[in-house]
Amino acid sequence: MFLKKKYIFDGGMGQTLIERGMITSGTLWSATALVDENLNHLVVNAHLEFINSGAEIIVTNNFKVRKNTFTENGIIEKFNFANKRAGELAIIARNKSNKNILIAGSIPTRGITYQPHVNYDENEVFDEFFQTAKELNPFVDFFYLDAICSIREMITALNAIKDFNKPILIGLHFRKNLLLPSGESIKEISSAIKNFDCAGLISSCVSPEIYNGVSSNLKKQNLPFGFAINAFIDIPDKFELDEKFSAQPNTYLGLRKDITPIKFSNFAINSFNNGAKFLKGCCNIMPAHISALSKLI
Repeated sequence: MFLKKKYIFDGGMGQTLIERGMITSGTLWSATALVDENLNHLVVNAHLEFINSGAEIIVTNNFKVRKNTFTENGIIEKFNFANKRAGELAIIARNKSNKNILIAGSIPTRGITYQPHVNYDENEVFDEFFQTAKELNPFVDFFYLDAICSIREMITALNAIKDFNKPILIGLHFRKNLLLPSGESIKEISSAIKNFDCAGLISSCVSPEIYNGVSSNLKKQNLPFGFAINAFIDIPDKFELDEKFSAQPNTYLGLRKDITPIKFSNFAINSFNNGAKFLKGCCNIMPAHISALSKLI
């Protein structure tokens, strides 16, 4: 796996689902379409849109399937079901497409998105990573650590899923200071992952500017690298999550109008020419963006 010169991934599932008619429940955001089986077809259709737009890799739709989120919404008993359903729906979409695409199993940060962990319990975090991977494992080709916020969390995740013997692509979230939310640097990441068989590194859910800032150091890790960029105006270092944020994060973080499909494509191609191998969209990167990239590249 990962022998090609580049891979085009999908874009942001949450915003795509909202635009296709999903009304979020509480703070579940994209997970709403997993736990409400009447909305499962929206997930399949969104995956298909990205595949038909040229995505060679799709990511399972379980980014918001986390125990903290499911507990606050009173549905913790559906945690395993939702992860498994995310894998099943990705398989359905791949089969319907009749295309030989890859499926990445999303292993998202266990804390609050974009925030460093508070009161980190190693055993609890390990178990949650393991449970997520166990449910996804029958359906995915590799695992994608998504928007990980600290080296400690990354190491816990790597240890939790290593025995499934599948490639692991590490997605790390960086702030405007080009550090992880924990305050750690890419140089510290390099020594932390040397004992693991990692397939590559991605800067996860960041602006194009942040990716440009960290890309040279990603390149120095001697691993395939790339990006998952968003089209938010700004992600503050600290902000409060509530139901309004979950229903429409653009209200809080803003939507950039300048990241059009053609500008996203040009950015991706320039990044590819500078060594990036994984070209992925995140929040507000829609099928139209992936289609434009696929046609140009």
